[in-house]
Amino acid sequence: MKLILVRHGETEWNKQRRIQGCRSDTRLSPKGLEQADGLAAVLRKERIDAIYSSPMKRAAETAQIIAEACKLPVHMFNELREIDAGQLDGMFERELTGSYGAAWNEMCNGNASTPLPGGESLQDLQKRTSWAVDRMLERHIDGTVVVVVAHLLANLVMVCQVLGINLSQVARLRQAPASITILELTTQGNSLLLLNDTCHFQ
Repeated sequence: MKLILVRHGETEWNKQRRIQGCRSDTRLSPKGLEQADGLAAVLRKERIDAIYSSPMKRAAETAQIIAEACKLPVHMFNELREIDAGQLDGMFERELTGSYGAAWNEMCNGNASTPLPGGESLQDLQKRTSWAVDRMLERHIDGTVVVVVAHLLANLVMVCQVLGINLSQVARLRQAPASITILELTTQGNSLLLLNDTCHFQ
């Protein structure tokens, strides 16, 4: 199975550098809608068999635009939503001081087991996104192309899972808004084919 991981298009909160977890159901900005159109133009050239998405508006809107171009339905998996950032959700990054700042920095630097205040840990997030990947593998055989539209941390922990990378290394990975990352999952092993590609906007 070829797994195409798409991060949703830009939101106003992305521009404002606000923490945007699963409690913040933000929509795409005008630029984000343009980015989704760009993604659709690229992905319609692929032989896509299925599209899955987080149910959060910013991901679902991106997925729907891609789906319309590919003439496919969108399957929603609640497990693909972004990390629960707890009490940090909605805060500007510049406001993250004291214990909040320490918790955020620890997570960003790969502390996978400690949850954000009132929220989830990276391990929690990976556990539920892993469930979603396992369901896709049950449904789709080798040679199938599957698009998943989700979020920054949700996608990155899936990359770590598929490639066997320790979550402590998550800070070394990047995925810009509306970027594409491609993984290949086979019975012989898993491979990274593309990471954080934004060439469709150049």
